[in-house]
Amino acid sequence: MQQVSEMDYLRMTGRQKFLYRFVTFFKNFPLLFINFFKVRLPQWFIRRGLKFKEIGLTIGRAMKYGDWKTRTSFLVFGFSQLARKQWLRGLMQLVFELMFILYMALFGGQYLGLLGSLGTVETTSGKDEFGFEIKVVGDNSLLILLYGLLTILFILVFAYVWYKNIKAAYASQEITEAGLRLATAKQDMASLLDDQYHKTLLGIPLAGLTIFTVIPIIFMIFVAFTNYDAAHQPPEKLFTWIGWDNFAKVFGGEMAKASKFGYTFAMLLMWTVIWAFFAPFSNYILGMIVSIIINKKGIKLKKLWRTVLVMTIAVPQFVSLLLMSQMLADQGAINNLLVSWGWIDKPIRFLTDANIAKVTIIIVNIWIGIPYTMLITTGILMNIPEDLYESARIDGAGPVKAFFKITLPYMLHVTAPYLITQFIGNLNNFNVIFLLTGGNPTSSDFAGSAGQTDLLITWLYKMVMQDKAYGMASVISIFMFVITAVVSLIVYNKSGSVKNEEEFM
Repeated sequence: MQQVSEMDYLRMTGRQKFLYRFVTFFKNFPLLFINFFKVRLPQWFIRRGLKFKEIGLTIGRAMKYGDWKTRTSFLVFGFSQLARKQWLRGLMQLVFELMFILYMALFGGQYLGLLGSLGTVETTSGKDEFGFEIKVVGDNSLLILLYGLLTILFILVFAYVWYKNIKAAYASQEITEAGLRLATAKQDMASLLDDQYHKTLLGIPLAGLTIFTVIPIIFMIFVAFTNYDAAHQPPEKLFTWIGWDNFAKVFGGEMAKASKFGYTFAMLLMWTVIWAFFAPFSNYILGMIVSIIINKKGIKLKKLWRTVLVMTIAVPQFVSLLLMSQMLADQGAINNLLVSWGWIDKPIRFLTDANIAKVTIIIVNIWIGIPYTMLITTGILMNIPEDLYESARIDGAGPVKAFFKITLPYMLHVTAPYLITQFIGNLNNFNVIFLLTGGNPTSSDFAGSAGQTDLLITWLYKMVMQDKAYGMASVISIFMFVITAVVSLIVYNKSGSVKNEEEFM
């Protein structure tokens, strides 16, 4: 669709405007994606570079103009604060330094030294002089990688605290030289519970985010560069660094063809994108239509219809999906009924034929997803001013035009973040696929135990739990993380909910 002028756009009907914006967005999406890496990402690195420059200047000033107390703080954390009777700050920094030294001496240094090789001594079995079986435990590559990573992160935290210690030491010196009083321990505690309360409040969530999200992601990235698989299971067998070989098996040319991973990845990625698009948007549109019908004037027993739909949510989703998998099986209730009624001669392969199974999965997902969308849209629809519809009817607009001119723009404006979360959620939707088909049917053209209805997320599960291909699973995980993160940020920032946030009334 070609770019149109502002006047041509204004002459369009509501439906044409919607279609134009829809096509234009997806047409420009590759450019937005490229812009992220060519503009946004370099700008981020430039900002980081300026920040490091500022850090260097701060350290330089402290070294050049600092007194003996400040300069001693370069080696002894918190010395300047302790010397100036800021006991709380000084003791906290000093204790942290002692903990770091103790950790590196007794634990971290050992694993950091082995990180380059991921271990050299394998676990061996044999018999002692009396004929008893003995097992000599060697290095554990998994623990070496994990604790080596933690050690690197601890070193980075140490470097950050070292910088903050120097900055605070020089700041204390400047305050003292200016004839001002330094904050006492009591004042520091009061500050943490008052003007600095946001730091105190966010401390625990930040620690949790680091431990349970950031560290696993970094660990996953490290694993992607190893040959950690079924043949290299620590502690019996060591795994080693293999560079970009795992990535070449997925994205490389001949290597990807030989391993089947490239073909499997391409086919499952195509199905994942189709699923992630149709699953949320079909639920969204149909759920909105159901909500509009229920809210329409003249419809009786509105509370009853809402209650019936909400009741479907009360049943655990996995129970509904397991029931549907049994009913839709080749010898399930639906096929038996159709055969007994004479409508079909042989069972329909709802879940065992690849193409039919994909359509079935989308339909079942609509059945279990519409009630959620209906609940969300009902509240929003009830808040649309009735005056808008009255004005539209006076101007001669019918129900369809009112929907595209009033209802749909209003809904999209409010629910754009919801659609984004649904799209990303369906990229990682495990339950529907796993409980209905288990990813089946399988194919000899696919790598490992991958099936034709597998999403990338269910394929990851199989690679980890069945194939033990941990390195390859990490490669796919990295790809999914990058794509979902970039797409989420681009689409969210381009949505009207964000761009016109302050204009919305």
